[in-house]
Amino acid sequence: MSLEVSIKDLGVLKRATFALGDLTIICGKNNTGKTYATYALFGFLQTWRQHINVRVSDAEMSALLKDGVVQIDLSKYSRTFKTTLLRACEKYSKQLDNVFAATEGRFSGSEFRISIPAPDIRNLEFEHSVEIPEEQVLLFSKKRGGNEMTVALVLKGEGQSKFENEIAKMIAIRFMISEIFFSEFLPRPFISSAERTGVAIFRTELNFARNLLLREMSEAGRDVDPRDLLRQGYQRYPQPVEENAEFIREFEEISKRKSFIARQHAEVLDDFSDIIGGDYQITQNGQLYFSPKGTRLRLTMDESSSTVRSLLNIGFYLRHVATKGDLLLVDEPELNLHPENQRRIARLFARLVRVGIKVFVTTHSDYIVKELNTLIMLNHERPHLKRIAKENGYRDDELIGSDQVRVYIAKKDLMPLEVGQKRRRRGQTLAPAAIDPVFGIKAPSFDDTIDQMNWIQEEIVWGAEEG
Repeated sequence: MSLEVSIKDLGVLKRATFALGDLTIICGKNNTGKTYATYALFGFLQTWRQHINVRVSDAEMSALLKDGVVQIDLSKYSRTFKTTLLRACEKYSKQLDNVFAATEGRFSGSEFRISIPAPDIRNLEFEHSVEIPEEQVLLFSKKRGGNEMTVALVLKGEGQSKFENEIAKMIAIRFMISEIFFSEFLPRPFISSAERTGVAIFRTELNFARNLLLREMSEAGRDVDPRDLLRQGYQRYPQPVEENAEFIREFEEISKRKSFIARQHAEVLDDFSDIIGGDYQITQNGQLYFSPKGTRLRLTMDESSSTVRSLLNIGFYLRHVATKGDLLLVDEPELNLHPENQRRIARLFARLVRVGIKVFVTTHSDYIVKELNTLIMLNHERPHLKRIAKENGYRDDELIGSDQVRVYIAKKDLMPLEVGQKRRRRGQTLAPAAIDPVFGIKAPSFDDTIDQMNWIQEEIVWGAEEG
């Protein structure tokens, strides 16, 4: 069982349920709920630790503070696992107004639910440490086969009291228990929103606006409420858009790091450079440039192509931030991409899956879906498929299995019966698309439109003769 999301009355989505695969695609017409589902999922994965509430008993805390060590039975948390997760989802659902930067009460009737399997505690084995204030360290360890986790308090400095910072110790223990039970199936998200091109263009302006606001707050008199300045000078945006803006503002610091892809899979970055036709550069004074391949040019984002701007945050994520096990969410990856590059970005997504990153995509692009079809259809040990793959430049590390892919079509369909209803009603939902190992994805959202266009063109060419 993988992570499964259930949504009720969220924007245009009446009811929807979808499960994450290694590669998840939501496609459909405009204004059908794709972005609602994406933003809601990102918001939960970004903040779930704030909503999970696990309790550490007074007796356990007393034993740790008195003796410096305590045994915590993890099986009791297994018994309350579903309830804890449900309460976290209920708490998060009440904060959807903030996720979407909506007016208060806009999502008061909305529900967001996550389902994940509880870990098998007896099979877990680990050793972790967490530093807390006053030069103290909590050591967490568990051996395979049992239910108990040992928590030991180690004092790094001399003369420190075990009784200080009880709250810090409790928070550290609660954090570790949450990580044990939930982090395996709740991946770290990174999102590239559809507004990314504009954010890339106005990167320096975003910094300027933030600095101006900070200066106004520092210069304001004592009688001025800083919140009033915030209301006047700061426009709120949905959480994913603000995350993109904050990510781009931090490029200078981010560029000092190396992702596991840069260290272990440099060929993936080479493929990405081929798609954008060059490389991004950050100078020592924080200036961002794009250098086209085969030239010594340094172009600003204003001077660069829309493709370069559109893929900017994805490029920095892949080179500097990506961690194995992440979930990369991309809203409309086809933005500003030529059909050939849409095909190539689909192949890049498949390669990311192969190196350990899950990918979640919303798209209007038939090219992306059809290219993923090709990768599924070629993923078989048949001589003629090997020949076709070689002749057309496909590599084995780009192919993907049908069992790794989930596709959903945003459309109107019959809803399940609710309490008191006698007849099923139609509403906006996410319907799973059939995926065949041999023939790939059946996506009527695109196929019906393409069939209609082909029929019209055939009528134009042949209709006069039939008349």
